[in-house]
Amino acid sequence: MPSPSFDTARNSTLKVAAAQIDSSYGDIDANLAKHLRMIDEARRQGVSMLLFPELSLCGHSAGKDALRLAMRLDHHALAALAEASVDMHTSFGFIEEASGGQFYNSQATVMRGRIVHVHRKVQLATYGKLRDGLYYAPGAQLGAFDIDSRWRVATPICNDLWNPGLVHDLMCDGVTLLAAPISSAREAVGGGFDNPSSWELNLRFYAVTYGVPVVMTNRVGTEGMLGFWGGSRILDPFGNTIATGSNTGEELVTGELDYAALREARFLLPTVRDARVFAERGIRVTRQSIQN
Repeated sequence: MPSPSFDTARNSTLKVAAAQIDSSYGDIDANLAKHLRMIDEARRQGVSMLLFPELSLCGHSAGKDALRLAMRLDHHALAALAEASVDMHTSFGFIEEASGGQFYNSQATVMRGRIVHVHRKVQLATYGKLRDGLYYAPGAQLGAFDIDSRWRVATPICNDLWNPGLVHDLMCDGVTLLAAPISSAREAVGGGFDNPSSWELNLRFYAVTYGVPVVMTNRVGTEGMLGFWGGSRILDPFGNTIATGSNTGEELVTGELDYAALREARFLLPTVRDARVFAERGIRVTRQSIQN
């Protein structure tokens, strides 16, 4: 039975936090210690869902060192984070080594000593200064986990959120909180793209379109020639910013989400309702030829 802190029959709110940190490249022990400190701080603040950035345990560019840095799901670092997450769900990024010598850019969520969910990045980013496809296998499925009867959480990783079809499928599956771990540098794409403003537009689009609150966590600091801009944020289901982080410092960005607001948003703008009808009926868009 869920603990009282997750009993939405009495309380429809959920306190979430974005752990905006600077990961030390390849130093799992140092990064683990930082994660544990953030977990302690989040616990003191009464957080129920804590989100770390993409690849937070190893560093943004760690794929080229996957043979040294990859972890199986029984790795001691994952176990330590699971044991520390006594009264909250904690989600963090790592390189996962799976069976058959396959490596994934993964996000694990832990709680009360166990792993409750693992998402493997589906939409690998191999463009600009990004090299996912050189090192990782793409994830093959989407999924989510339940905090309680109201809050169903998905953790699509960074470039997954630039494939609207993936997010659409998650919303049709009943997701009520979009937790977005990213590792975004200003220089990542190049050209005329402004990553900070592009992410703001992307996240607000999902929040408003699907009536879904969003917690996004980005890292800070530098790694090689990449500078990470932070800006972690929490949005309500109307697309309003509840809290936002700085562009430079490590911090815990917290906010409280209310399921009542999600109910209202989805009643007023029933995108999810109508999209699910299309999915259930198997309706597909087809090209229609009109001949005179």
